Amino acid sequence: MTIALTGATGFVGQAVLDAAAREEAALRALTRRLQAPRDKVDWVEGSLGDRDALTSLCADADSVVHVAGLTNAPDPAQFAQANVEGTARVIEAAKANRIKRFVFVSSLSAREPGLSAYGASKAQAEKLVEASGLDWTIVRPPGVYGPRDIDYLEMFRSAKYGFVPLPPRGASSIIHVDDLARLLLDLVDASPALVRRRLFEPDDARDGGWSHKELAREIGRAVGRRVFAPHLPKPLMETGARIDRLLRGDKARLTPDRVGYMAHPNWVARSDRKVPAAVWEPHIAGEDGLRQTAEWYRREGWL
Repeated sequence: MTIALTGATGFVGQAVLDAAAREEAALRALTRRLQAPRDKVDWVEGSLGDRDALTSLCADADSVVHVAGLTNAPDPAQFAQANVEGTARVIEAAKANRIKRFVFVSSLSAREPGLSAYGASKAQAEKLVEASGLDWTIVRPPGVYGPRDIDYLEMFRSAKYGFVPLPPRGASSIIHVDDLARLLLDLVDASPALVRRRLFEPDDARDGGWSHKELAREIGRAVGRRVFAPHLPKPLMETGARIDRLLRGDKARLTPDRVGYMAHPNWVARSDRKVPAAVWEPHIAGEDGLRQTAEWYRREGWL
């Protein structure tokens, strides 16, 4: 079986490459630039905007795992271009090559599309997948963390100094990137009766997710510090987004669009969207994964 993979050079995509190597699975992987050779990986140069590249990616493949997407952008209009139009082109290439199996990585933010342009783009992309006629499965990951991640890195760095600013009170689920990568591969050849045309919200198996303060304290423990973690009101976060834009320009991590969904109180994976245990279960508890992630950041000089 050969899997066509988009987003192969991103945070989640690299974890999928590693998981596929452990399982000796064959991949055709989309990349914007030349990559070093990898065993059982056929690199295809191109992007989500390149129909010819997507056709080559899907040629002779048995399934598609569509990971690629834009998660942060200075201009909210860019989300539709990457996440909606890009998904439409991947679906088109899959159908042209008579691929049936299609695993799509969405986001929990798609549950509340009115909160952010990012969430709205993922919700629209889900509708395209559902209407595609393919043998699809949609995965809505919660907060994804682990080695190579740059989003949670900001919390780890802040915790190192004993201070972690938080959004308004709420809770969220998390999942280690290695568990997510394994899930995406497990879904490819899972029993159709269990996963066909289903939408899943995986997590680390912590009931009720993590309150924001619990997560901040656990990250503090991972870096060896007790942390002060105040909840910031949404207007103050919006001010912070404007300051981040002034300081880091297009590389700002806190944007007005992100504030929109970060201030929402409930990003906990729902039990009725749980992946069947016969297909997949998480192996990495949050406490262990956060500690291991902190250790990786230290080894790599990121902390």
